[in-house]
Amino acid sequence: MFNPSQHDVRRFFCEAYRKHKGNEILTPLEAIARDWIMEHPEYHEALRDVEEALAADYSVERGQTNPFLHLSMHLSITEQISIDQPPGIRGAFQLLAQRRGSEHEAHHEIMECLGEMIWNAQRSGMPPDATVYIDSVRRRAQH
Repeated sequence: MFNPSQHDVRRFFCEAYRKHKGNEILTPLEAIARDWIMEHPEYHEALRDVEEALAADYSVERGQTNPFLHLSMHLSITEQISIDQPPGIRGAFQLLAQRRGSEHEAHHEIMECLGEMIWNAQRSGMPPDATVYIDSVRRRAQH
């Protein structure tokens, strides 16, 4: 199982951004990351310098959004949708995106569901519950 460190993740996004700015060839995963990076110009400054990115503190106490966590969640959700795993996420996403009129907005709502599922799993010590996750996304699509 691939388990990148915090620094690996930050280097990956900084490198994808650097390659994009330099018109270099991107790997398929870097191309997906680049697409999400371009959707979030507010993060470009954080991606410009890898050493600053590695040293940055995005702890909850500082009250800042962690651009690397946010972009990583976009990548995770993109992958989930592409392979429909957990089963039903693709359909729930499509319905939510249609209702919101925006795939990006749908991603952000799914992020909230994903974050809640992970938080509940960590709190309870149980594995993440994919059924509760999908149901949460579907409920959002119905409102």
